[in-house]
Amino acid sequence: MKSASDPRHIQRREIVKELFAWSFSKQDISGKSRQILDSLAKNKIDERISAALDTWPIDKVNKIDLAILRLAVYELHLESTPPKVIIDEAIELAKEFGSESTPSFVNGVLGKIISEVK
Repeated sequence: MKSASDPRHIQRREIVKELFAWSFSKQDISGKSRQILDSLAKNKIDERISAALDTWPIDKVNKIDLAILRLAVYELHLESTPPKVIIDEAIELAKEFGSESTPSFVNGVLGKIISEVK
């Protein structure tokens, strides 16, 4: 079991916070969050999320849920971390930052994205 003091978990938490804040103000951010934002268009991250949502429009997704999904899909694209770890981390972030239904929503969307990749 990972701990809340794991540096990778702490980094993911900070990235989700920055992505969430960016979704409101489009402020300039740097580091890993900047790489993810640059990757949104290039790697079609939002398109992959949108395809997994079926008929639900991406602009109707809760902004914190979208920030968590963007980070997870970005990490899935890198293929340096096992998908199970990425999903587990995303669910933990969803439990911490999202609503009661966010963990199952994030799990479902990521599960669909992973199944489409395979």
